[in-house]
Amino acid sequence: MVEVEFLGPINKESMNLDINNISQLSVILKKEEELSKWLELCAVAVNDKLISNNDVKLFNGDKISLLPPICGG
Repeated sequence: MVEVEFLGPINKESMNLDINNISQLSVILKKEEELSKWLELCAVAVNDKLISNNDVKLFNGDKISLLPPICGG
C-alpha cells in the first residue's frame, strides 16, 4: 500500500492504494474528473524526491505527492 497526498489547491484527501508504479496511479486518477485536470500540471514526488519517470517502482509504505505549480510542482 502506498499513500498518495494531494497538495495545495487540489483539495482532495489522501488516498491509500495498492499500486506498483506511477503509471497505475495515473490510470486511477484520470477516472476522477476533478483530479484529471491536475495530472498534466503537477510534478510528482516519491518519498519527497521529484521523479520524471512514470515507471518508478513503488514499494509498500512509499508516499507519493502531487505538487501543483503553486506548490513548486
